[in-house]
Amino acid sequence: MPKQSIRNVTVAGTGVLGAQIAFQTAFHGFDVTVYDINDTVLEGAKAKFTALKQTYIAEVGATQAAVDAAFDRIAYSSDLKTAVADADLMIEAVPENVDIKRAFYAELAKVAPPSTIFASNSSTMLPSQFAAFTGRPEHFLNLHFANQIWTHNTAEIMGHPGTDPAVFDAVVAFAKAIGMVALPLKKEQPGYLLNTLLIPMLNAALQLLVNEVADAQTIDKTWMVANSIGMGPFAILDIVGLTTAYNIIRNGAEQSKDPVQLRIAEYLKTNYIDKGKLGAASGEGFYHYPNPAYAQPDFLT
Repeated sequence: MPKQSIRNVTVAGTGVLGAQIAFQTAFHGFDVTVYDINDTVLEGAKAKFTALKQTYIAEVGATQAAVDAAFDRIAYSSDLKTAVADADLMIEAVPENVDIKRAFYAELAKVAPPSTIFASNSSTMLPSQFAAFTGRPEHFLNLHFANQIWTHNTAEIMGHPGTDPAVFDAVVAFAKAIGMVALPLKKEQPGYLLNTLLIPMLNAALQLLVNEVADAQTIDKTWMVANSIGMGPFAILDIVGLTTAYNIIRNGAEQSKDPVQLRIAEYLKTNYIDKGKLGAASGEGFYHYPNPAYAQPDFLT
């Protein structure tokens, strides 16, 4: 498949990262359709894109004309067949749940054009877990983005043994075309590169918190001072989103039956998820937003 064939992109799922992927793609000149379960959710996506316009002006240095043009390149549909009718590439950003993703791909396979490439943005799950449900395993792979995509512009590309090498190369080229640093993986790896490095640190921080060794701010200060960086593990968790973190930890805990991980998952659910404290996007997680304590000049004093 020639790499220049990707021009029309559909993003399925308009959560925090799905919205970012869609806007970043449109900002770099691609025509984008976003799909979600109903028109009410899609109206919420429009509000996210409006906010991202201001973010790109402030943090990327984009012009008003550029962000307006990106906004105008985004179309909306709550009908899956309509949403993917012209898609060269469909990026899936639905919840990090095996059953939800498999059901989505089974439905998608019925309505998408045969030539459409399917790419999952799953944070931890392998493409081989879903390839059989796509109806086109050779046209399927994972394409993982980090949160705050305009700044943390990594794109990890991971195929499965049946992925067509030409499809893999086309997605690598697409990632570069939307301003990403393309990071191709040679084989399947749970957690890709980034999360394989990151999750053990976040997990260690959560264990310290759950075991009442120290509070979240003290743990963050330790990491920030020791590594001369602007965020600690709990600030990162807020940005990733506590629902995503919870789903990843719970899924792993259910497979491993690790009592420590089960306890961490329950702690997040009881103390944060159930109380609507979902991280930066909801205004509160381990910190309060939009002006979190870790970003204040005196935090490390």
